[in-house]
Amino acid sequence: MPITIKSTREIELMKEAGRILEIVHNELEKELRPGMTTKDIDRLGEEIIRSYGCIPSFLGYNGYPGSICVSINDEVVHGIPSEHRFIREGDIVSLDAGVIYRGYHSDAARTHAVGRISKEAQELIRVTRECFFEGIKYAKAGNHLFDISSAIGRYASERGYGVVRDLCGHGIGTALHEAPEIPNYEMKRKGVLLKAGMTLAIEPMINIGGWEVDWLEDDWTVVTRDHSLSAHYENTVLITDEGPKLLTLTTQTAKDQESEQAE
Repeated sequence: MPITIKSTREIELMKEAGRILEIVHNELEKELRPGMTTKDIDRLGEEIIRSYGCIPSFLGYNGYPGSICVSINDEVVHGIPSEHRFIREGDIVSLDAGVIYRGYHSDAARTHAVGRISKEAQELIRVTRECFFEGIKYAKAGNHLFDISSAIGRYASERGYGVVRDLCGHGIGTALHEAPEIPNYEMKRKGVLLKAGMTLAIEPMINIGGWEVDWLEDDWTVVTRDHSLSAHYENTVLITDEGPKLLTLTTQTAKDQESEQAE
């Protein structure tokens, strides 16, 4: 599949898809609390998505049964929502979601603390977010794709974290997953030349322990092999000549994130 360059019209549609998804994530963060089931989160997320006239990207995708991927503690990604899985004080919960707005997708993920969590869990969430911002320093027309990958992997590895290698980011547009694949670790090649109008879902998945993962019997849920905690941070990013534009994160929020990292 070739890498698509989005037109001005397509970019506007993707901006709106991103704006709506940011609202979804913000609302879910407000509601996340001990005692909820992962299905509660899923129902609420789908309700918000549909209230904006959008379709959940994930629902039915290759048979996935939910609208929101809800992954807890050692679950890296793709946790299936369940009436029987409860959120507890001290958990870290990764929420991954996408919306389709007038035929165009957005995709974003966040890892949240539920109540008081351990210092190592706090640090994992912080570093995973920082990995994303390290990577997008290179998300500019004229650079190469794997400049992003190397920056993410280097930042995590230098701090002693495992970088998941079996899963990666991706292009996005009229399909949820488009070319190119975007690893989160250093590659020997440069990768494709970045051009204005490319739209990418960049998503570090970082473990406290090793990088190895396994799939559970449900064929969806990915867990760390050593059962260490894992965090996930993702945004849909537009490549421009001036630098990255985050479609699923407002300018002010992005500045706040970058300020935190600089401190």
